[in-house]
Amino acid sequence: MGRYVVRRLLQLIPVFFGTTFLIYYLVYKVPGDPFAGKCGQRACPPQYVAYLTHKYNLDKPLLVQYFTYIKNVLQGDFGTTYNNRSINEIIAVAYPNTVKLALVALGFEIVIGITAGVLTGLRRNGFLDNLVLVSSLFLLALPTFVTGFVLKWLFGFKLGWVTPTVTAASPSFLDLLLPGFVLGSISLAYVARLARTSIAENRRADYVRTAIAKGLPYRRVIGVHLLRNSLIPVITLIGTDLGALMGGAIVTEGIFNIHGIGNEVYRAITRKEGATVVSIVVILVLVYLVMNLIVDLLYAALDPRIRYE
Repeated sequence: MGRYVVRRLLQLIPVFFGTTFLIYYLVYKVPGDPFAGKCGQRACPPQYVAYLTHKYNLDKPLLVQYFTYIKNVLQGDFGTTYNNRSINEIIAVAYPNTVKLALVALGFEIVIGITAGVLTGLRRNGFLDNLVLVSSLFLLALPTFVTGFVLKWLFGFKLGWVTPTVTAASPSFLDLLLPGFVLGSISLAYVARLARTSIAENRRADYVRTAIAKGLPYRRVIGVHLLRNSLIPVITLIGTDLGALMGGAIVTEGIFNIHGIGNEVYRAITRKEGATVVSIVVILVLVYLVMNLIVDLLYAALDPRIRYE
């Protein structure tokens, strides 16, 4: 196991550099003047533009810019925006809110999605099965912004059960329950359907029939034999979904006024602040890579037939 983890960590190095360079290249090749509007209605003096261009290394070749940026990132310095605002401070304030929002959404996926999938997979073609299928299809068909606005109006303005707009600079998990459900609604539907299919398929497997024939308790057959093997594709989806939830929170954060990385990315794009966009996406890349490694290690814990030599 230890050798496998070391090998996987070494494999992550070229993946990290490849993805971050591609992101850096795409962001800095976007047409437009990053210093437009710095001097108000009039154009900036050429000397001032030259000073800013040199300050942010924009006068150097792209590879030199990239490796200078990566060198600073590895030292914990993400640089500054064109308004001299520290990107480290932006990340320190915005990222915890988005992480909490993504974890709440992930919690809904695990609790509701897996529970619904297991129950419907064990009892197919019943009322609950049809209800889950229709509900999940309904969630998949609705865009996130529609689900967000409808639930915000219903539970916030109409019923008054929740605060329609998050006002706290650092919201609690309780404040993020409704936004978290909205963010994870589509993934929740996928998890429920995938768990249902996997449970129904493995229930007819030989090892399940053998366990039942041996006289094992039904709960043990379901909880130990059937559920662990059936959760492998579900864990794959959930594990890789954390980064997707964090990166796709722009709409949800906008609807509920959550100060997270979604708002910061949107502002950075409109202001052509490439360093902010790249820095936020670099952290998302690290989340994806780490979660993929964790998912691979969970395979061996769920299925005893999987061994990493």
